[in-house]
Formats: sequence, structure tokens, C-alpha cells
Amino acid sequence: MKARLGTGLGLCLLASFANASPPEESIWPKPRPGAGSAVADADPLALLHPKVRPSRMVKPVAVVTATAPVAAVRPMPRPAAEVRTPVVLVSATPAVLPILATVVPPERPENLMRLTTVSAVLQRPPEPEAPVLEGGLCGDPAIKGELIAPIVSTNNACGLEDGVKITSVAGIRLSPAAEVDCQTARAFRGWVEDTVVPSVGRLGGGLEKLQIAGSYACRPRNNQRGNKMSEHGKGHAIDVAALILDNGAVISVLKDWGRGRQGKILKAIRRAACGPFTTVLGPGSDSFHRDHLHLDTARGRGPYCK
Repeated sequence: MKARLGTGLGLCLLASFANASPPEESIWPKPRPGAGSAVADADPLALLHPKVRPSRMVKPVAVVTATAPVAAVRPMPRPAAEVRTPVVLVSATPAVLPILATVVPPERPENLMRLTTVSAVLQRPPEPEAPVLEGGLCGDPAIKGELIAPIVSTNNACGLEDGVKITSVAGIRLSPAAEVDCQTARAFRGWVEDTVVPSVGRLGGGLEKLQIAGSYACRPRNNQRGNKMSEHGKGHAIDVAALILDNGAVISVLKDWGRGRQGKILKAIRRAACGPFTTVLGPGSDSFHRDHLHLDTARGRGPYCK
């Protein structure tokens, strides 16, 4: 009974709803402008569902066609390192020049001229030194000096073919240098070293220098016309005027002959010269030799000491 009453009530309600007129204003929101008939035609139930948020929307994926090369999105490889080509210089001569020679700028003409001049000066052969005989001058290392050019004279009795200019013997200087031949130079060196230096000893600090009054000179004996030619004209003679000591003191043949210790030294060295020299002259021989000792190596005769 109750079931029938319920069913009839439901049918009545449905009929009343079907015959009811719609309300003047709908409970659904009005469509947005521009939506057109798509909103009007939309399913009313679909409008009740919320719209999908943009973050949940599926992003479109770009499709790469087969024609697009994949390598285009990668960086291109760097080109290979540039290989330097060596510079080869071709020359008519077989000389090989360095590779870097081409980077040197060419010389300016004025520089080339200057370099040529300097090169000529630098390549100039050195001046020849005065020749020295083997073992020292005249073969004696204790004789210092130099060879001199041959001396030729119009007088047949003069001339010095193998002459030397000696500046010192046995460490004792000559002032001025003497020009003689080697035989006379060796005799003079022996006399100074063996007799003169020991005779002076330590007087005045020892012997320092010999004052030379003459050597080579083409003249007659004693400079007297008509006399025979002197041994000086052949380079065989040397004259000593004084002995000079280290402290500057002078033992003079002219002033000190026969006076005290200096006079004894002069007599001793004159006496010892007879032997090494062929001729020895000095004070007492004649008036021409009162101021010096004449020593020569005249050839072809015995000693003459006066």
C-alpha cells in the first residue's frame, strides 16, 4: 500500500516539473563575449568540471624531420693548425743560407760602405815587427833591442850589413841606444855583466844605466882627416862616457878618473875590458880619449890596450 503511494507521489512530482516554466534568470553563468555558439552548444555538465591548468597541459614537441642534419646543432670542429712552410732560398752559389735570413732587413747603402771600410781596416795585415834572432837578439837573451836595416856607404871602408840597435844588456839600459854588429854586442854584454856591475856593487843603489858617447859612425880615427877609417865605421866600436847609478849619481870618465872610489872603479873596468875587446883606449892614451872609454872588436890583429 505504502509502495503504491510512493510511486504515485513521484509521478505527480515529475509531471509538475515537466509542465513548469523555466525561471526568468538561469543559475548558470552567462557565456563570455566572443565565445559564440560554442558555449551555448556546450554540454551543461561539462561546464561544471574545472578547466585544466596550463602547467598540466602537454607542451607540443618539435618534430625533427629526417632531412634536418643532427650535426647542425653541434659546433663545427676547428680547422687543423696551419703548417708553416719553410722558406727555401735559391742561389746560384752552393752556399746555404739560414731560413730566418729573409726576416733581416737589407743593409742600407751607407751602412754597407761603412762596413766595407771598417772591414778593410780590420783585415789590414799588422805591421811587421822587428825581427829578433833565435834565442834573443844576436842569440843572447840578455841583449835587448832590434835588428836594423843594412847600412850602405859610398866609402868602401864603412857600412854595417848585419847591425843591431841595443837598448840594454844584462838589465842595464844604454842611453842612447848603440848601433853595432852582433860580435861587438856580445862582447859588450859580457863585459857589463861580468865586470862593470860587480865593480859598482851597491854603490848608489847599484848600476842603472850607461851613457854612450858613440857607436856606428862613418869617420876617420879621432875624427882627424887623413887618418885611417875608425872601427866605428864598421860597427865594431862603442864608447862609454859615464856610469849612472840608481840614485842618480854619475861616475864620469872625464871628472872622476883617478879620484877616490869612483876613479878605482873606472880603472878596474878599463883593465878588465882588455881581452873581450881588441882595442881599449881611455884617459892617458891620448887627448882624444880623456872623456870616454873606447872599446872595439877590430879583426885581424892582436889586442891593443893603452
